[in-house]
Parts: sequence; structure tokens; C-alpha cells
Amino acid sequence: MMLRMRQICLVARQLAPVVEAFEDVFGLRVCYRDPAVAQYGLENALFPIGRQFLEVVAPVTDGTAAGRFLDRRGGDGGYMVITQVDDLEARRRRCAALGVRVANEIRHDEYHELQLHPRDVGAAMLSFSHQVPGGAAADPWHPAGPGATNPTSRVVGAMVGADLQGDDPEGLAARWSAVTERPLGRDAAGHPVIALDDATLRFVPALDGRGEGLAGLDLSCGDVSGMLARARARGLATLGADTVVICGVRLRC
Repeated sequence: MMLRMRQICLVARQLAPVVEAFEDVFGLRVCYRDPAVAQYGLENALFPIGRQFLEVVAPVTDGTAAGRFLDRRGGDGGYMVITQVDDLEARRRRCAALGVRVANEIRHDEYHELQLHPRDVGAAMLSFSHQVPGGAAADPWHPAGPGATNPTSRVVGAMVGADLQGDDPEGLAARWSAVTERPLGRDAAGHPVIALDDATLRFVPALDGRGEGLAGLDLSCGDVSGMLARARARGLATLGADTVVICGVRLRC
């Protein structure tokens, strides 16, 4: 069954500085701001990255789930892995068999999404989404608004991986493997990994004191040295020769 990493969602305490950082460092441009997220007490911005989307949300009212996430994790960080599937009801049946709850369900004529409870999956909220039409990666994607499937950055062309961290990465990986119905493999460093159609999920130890979470993204980049120079000019943290930290997430090129 199809399983693409179509969208990643991050949470920020303040939206504007994070948007500015992504625009400056990676040359990304906002393609859509979804008014519907206001019902959750949020504002947002979406960036197209190749045929995928990076979303940043920020709370604008008190008592939001995103605000509680920020308090729990001690600041900005990764929040959701939103996948595209071709058979949503099969995914629903699998979750029910495993005792994984659906925390939120979104329905539109052409789009249907199941957001799974993060306590049942671990590290981040995993979403299964079905888009009509949706057989090709270039097809529309409802959460990103109309006409937003074209790449816009010369610096970054795709999101090719995500790091999910926890105190028990083996157990975390086994849970995600069961829910996604994808087998576990190993990367060169011995970390458990799950191959999606267009990206790899890597499960790593939580070594930063922040506990479970979506901690990193692997990007297909050009001009890595320029990216690092722009990040340092903004005073952003950089790690080694290929990684910058924005919105509490390690972005590795």
C-alpha cells in the first residue's frame, strides 16, 4: 500500500521568526496560510518542498494542544508526520486492531485524514491522509491550498528522512512498524529505520533532555555551505558541516 511522507508539521511559540528563518536559510516561500486552523487556536504557514510540504503552526490562544506540547517539550519542536495513503479504511482497521485511537478526523469532499493519538504511537502524531485525486505525487494536496505543488527553492528539493527520538528507540520503532505495516531495517549506524515510498523514518535515542519527539529532518540540499553561512549570520545553532537547528528541529543536508 502507498505510504508517502507528504507533510511534516512543526510547532513554534512564535510563527513569524521561524518563517523568516526558513525563508532566509533555505530559500523557502510560504504557499498557503490555512484559516481553518483557527478552530484549534492556531495560525500556520506552509512551505512547498518539492512535492512535499513543511508546515509550522503556532498557538494564538491559551489552552491549545500545541501550547501544551510546547510546555511539555520545553520549546519549539516537531509535531506531526502526515502521510499519504491509498486505502484509508484499511489503515483505520489496522489501528483498531492494535488499539490505536484516532485523536482527530478531518473530512472534506476530496480529502480525508485520520490523526492518531500520539500516546498510542509515540514520539509524534502520525496521520494517514487520503486525497482524491491522489495517485501521483504531483496531484493536489488539500492542506496546502490550491495550486501549491510546485517546488520553489533552489536550496532544498525534498524531505528524505525524519528522526524520531525516544528513551527506547527499539520499542518506538517496533510500534511505528506495526502501525504503518512497514518492516524494520537498519541504517549504517545500526539505528532501526522504516522505509516509506519517498523517505526514511529513523529511530534514535533521546540525548537532548527533551524526551520523545520528532527531532530531525533529512533534506536533499544544494549549496550546503551557503545554507550554513546564512544560518550562522542569523545566530542559529549549527551542528557539524551539514546541520542547522530551526524550530527546535535538526535539519540535516
